[in-house]
Amino acid sequence: MRTSQMIANCLAVVGLTVGMFAATPALSDDQLTVTAGGGSFQQILRKVIFEPFSKASGIKITEAEYDYSLGKIRAMVETKTVSWDVVYAGDSGTRQMCAEGLIETIDWKKLGIDRSKFEGTEYSDCGVPAGIAASVVTYDRDKLPNGPKAIDDFFNLNKFPGKRGLPKTPQVTLEWALIADGVPIKDVYKVLNTPEGVDRAFKKLDTIKKDIVWWTSGAQPIQLLADGQVVMTDAWNTRIYDAVKNSGKHFGMVWEGAVTNGNAWVIPKGTPRLDNAYKFIALAGASQTQADLASYTSQGPGNSDALALIDPAVRPNIPNDHAGSTLPSDLSFWSERGDELRQRFNSWLAK
Repeated sequence: MRTSQMIANCLAVVGLTVGMFAATPALSDDQLTVTAGGGSFQQILRKVIFEPFSKASGIKITEAEYDYSLGKIRAMVETKTVSWDVVYAGDSGTRQMCAEGLIETIDWKKLGIDRSKFEGTEYSDCGVPAGIAASVVTYDRDKLPNGPKAIDDFFNLNKFPGKRGLPKTPQVTLEWALIADGVPIKDVYKVLNTPEGVDRAFKKLDTIKKDIVWWTSGAQPIQLLADGQVVMTDAWNTRIYDAVKNSGKHFGMVWEGAVTNGNAWVIPKGTPRLDNAYKFIALAGASQTQADLASYTSQGPGNSDALALIDPAVRPNIPNDHAGSTLPSDLSFWSERGDELRQRFNSWLAK
């Protein structure tokens, strides 16, 4: 969608809010610092949200980047030196910051958006769901025209010989091991929450351990696949979509067993620009804005009203359309058991 069209659509959705603050000329100090993870995704945020917001409001946006860790936000809030006004955060980080009192509790009436329209209500007390991404099995269609079709194919070295790419973390890795071992998706965390289930997951991982190439950043699996270092890999659906759309790769995705995670817009507690932050999030949470973001990135929208507005050609690439076969990451489970399982995982790696 052209930028001019995006601006018109976004403003139409939040016309009342825009009218309220466009009627008064912006002061010279009207500004907002918005922080996200950088890279190509932040470039799209700039086009879809930052620039339309500044044009409508006269509020200048200063961008910052971070690695999604919480240390800097915690330090800002605790020392009352908050300089980030709005932050794009992961759902687990949102929940943790909310529990620690590091971010504002969202006043949905002030925001002017219907909370019931949003996915991820379990973390929307302190954040406005911004989107849904998924870890999926991806492969090169040119090299594997007939598959894989399911998570168990990822573990089948006889049917699909070659290296596999996995994130160097127990998250997703252990869930997939259990799915490949026959555990129904709905029972994965129930099984993984038992000693026998953990043993079962690692036993399944043993069957492909020698053929795993571990990665630690989101760009790596796409490069590993493109270079032929792996025949299939775990990767984020947004990265795969970008590689297909912008680099001409013929990569396919396996949605069965994909593990989904959400993201949210949050406001660090103590920002001196709270009203401007609400105005920004009103636009960022609007259905047309989130539909435009999905059409550019394949990140599924948090606002359910956005689904009908997404380019139909993009819909098969977003997690929302595969909810019946995917596994939402259980944040409570990983909060409670994460440290223990990471220790077990690191010990297993070292063997």
